[in-house]
Amino acid sequence: MSVSVVIPCYRSGQTLPALVSRLLATLDAAAVRHEVVLVVDGSPDDTWATAAGLARRFPEVRAIHLSRNYGQHNALIAGIREAAFDVVVTMDDDLQHPPEQIPLLLAALEGDRLDLVYGIPHEEEHGVLRSLASRSVKACMSGALGIRTARTISAFRAFRTRLRDGFTALSGPHASIDVALSWVAARVGSVRVHMDERRHGRSNYTARLLFRHAFNMLLGYSSAPLRAASYLGFLAGLVGLLLAAVVLWRFATGDTTVAGFTSIASMVALFSSAQLISIGVLGEYVGRVHAHGMGRPTYVVRERVGSPADPIADAANRYAPAAAASGPGEP
Repeated sequence: MSVSVVIPCYRSGQTLPALVSRLLATLDAAAVRHEVVLVVDGSPDDTWATAAGLARRFPEVRAIHLSRNYGQHNALIAGIREAAFDVVVTMDDDLQHPPEQIPLLLAALEGDRLDLVYGIPHEEEHGVLRSLASRSVKACMSGALGIRTARTISAFRAFRTRLRDGFTALSGPHASIDVALSWVAARVGSVRVHMDERRHGRSNYTARLLFRHAFNMLLGYSSAPLRAASYLGFLAGLVGLLLAAVVLWRFATGDTTVAGFTSIASMVALFSSAQLISIGVLGEYVGRVHAHGMGRPTYVVRERVGSPADPIADAANRYAPAAAASGPGEP
């Protein structure tokens, strides 16, 4: 097994040296070919200088600098598309995901022949509000997007690199790697892992950003809001019919003395219902066209430091015995 570790970096100059050191020691001990891809997501501090320095110091480390801050999932996609080895491991840059736990993910991935494995903490490591926001995102993914494994999703994950072939056309500013993986991963598992406390600063992924992420996923990957508009239209229609019956009854019994009130009230309610239903139906189509027509980039790379691994040479080495057995002149 060969492993590419992809880490989105933002305001993490203090933690990267220790993180990379522990990563390389763990992967060396696991005796797997490996690389570490640090994707600096437009961080305004010295994170890029630190990442670039690590890439120049260690041949296994590569650093990618995005032109501005695009968000964690966009940075992850940038790193995943750069990965050269068979398995991709993603983790945070704040040392809350201990590198020493990576072998647990790899063992589950290989032993159970899974496509994707998530590392779930034994205990919740965030505060009440952040945990509530995280559960809201997972509930959104489970309910509106139909992702059955949403409850086990975490940022500490390992998956087979070939899965990225299923979302090569993914574009736009509101990408979600977990939604993209749900399109292609049929065998998904999870393992319990130990999580550490954050050592420096505080998380950049606040509760507000998590709620916004859930909202973006709901609009970008689901037509549920558009269907809700249709349901609202039908509800308004029922209310309009009920209102029409009430005002007609009051007119018949002589309780209504305002001329024209009966017809105007009924027509406004019924036509409002028809308009909402039409908007909902049209929105289903416009939303699908809109998802493919946005031209905003997922990310733009400013610069790279470090030499990528050669997956072609690696594949040739692994399949050399089979190629030699073919004999001269045979394919």
